[in-house]
Amino acid sequence: MIGILKKLFGAKEPVDFRELMKNGGQIVDVRTKAEYQGGHIKGSINIPLQNLQTGLSKLKKDKPVITCCASGMRSASAKSILKSQGFTEVHNGGPWNSLKNKIS
Repeated sequence: MIGILKKLFGAKEPVDFRELMKNGGQIVDVRTKAEYQGGHIKGSINIPLQNLQTGLSKLKKDKPVITCCASGMRSASAKSILKSQGFTEVHNGGPWNSLKNKIS
């Protein structure tokens, strides 16, 4: 019953970002190049949000994608863009420094 209510009201299970990384997860940091150079998650791919449409070829559609940025706003937009382009397993990781703690 609780599961049905969660589905109806949009409540989602918490995302296990460590598990996603074990399954080949790709972290896409959608901040600007300058922001990225100021600090980022090792192994992440920097594709600024405004370049995401043209940078899709850098990503594998058959692997989980985790988006991140400075606050979680741009990464939410990036998630929507990726979903609209056929990526099926996309998760908003929110702020990059918070995501870093969730995967280490």
